[in-house]
Amino acid sequence: MMKGSTEIDMPESSSVSKGKAPLIAAPMNENGGYKKGIAIFDLILRLAAIVTALAAAASMGTSDETLPFFTQSFQFQASYDDLPTFQFFVIAMAIVGGYLVLSLPFSIVAIVRPHAAGPRLLLIILDTVALSLNTAAGAAAAAIVYLAHNGNSSTNWLAICLQYGDFCRKNSGAVVASFITVVIFVFLLVLSAFALRRH
Repeated sequence: MMKGSTEIDMPESSSVSKGKAPLIAAPMNENGGYKKGIAIFDLILRLAAIVTALAAAASMGTSDETLPFFTQSFQFQASYDDLPTFQFFVIAMAIVGGYLVLSLPFSIVAIVRPHAAGPRLLLIILDTVALSLNTAAGAAAAAIVYLAHNGNSSTNWLAICLQYGDFCRKNSGAVVASFITVVIFVFLLVLSAFALRRH
C-alpha cells in the first residue's frame, strides 16, 4: 500500500515575512555650522565696512580750512570741492557705504539659509564692483594727499599741508579709512569664495 506524500505549507511568521525596516539615519550636514559661522562673520565685517566707508566720506566731505591771517575780502581757503579727485572720493565712498547698507539683508539671508548659493553669488559679484570703486577712489585721493604733504619740486607744486594742517589731517584720515574698507572687502570676497566652494 502506497502512501501518498503530502506537503504542508506552513505560513511564515509575520515577523519573518515583514521583518523590520532598517533604520537609516539621515546624514548630518557637517558644513552647516561652518557656513553659518562664515555668514555671521560676513555680517560683522559688513557692519565694520559701513562705519569705515561712511567715516571716509564724512571726513573728506567736511575737510575745509581757511587761514586766519587774511582779511574777509582776501582769504586762503582749502576745501575738498576745490579738487575733482576729492569730490569723486566723497561720491564713491558714499556709494560704497550705501551699497553696504543695502547688502545687509542678503547677508542676513545667508545666515538663515547658509546653503543658499544665490545670495552668496550675488554678494560676491557686487562686492567685487564695490571693491573696484573703493580702490579707485582711495588710490586717486592718496596721490593728491601725498602731493599735499610732500609737494613736487619738479613741477613747483608746494606742500600745502604746512599751512593747512587740519585740512590735510582730515584728508589723510579719510584715505586711511577708505583703505581699511578695501581690506574688509578683500576679506568679504575670501569668505564668500570659501562659502561657495563648500557647496
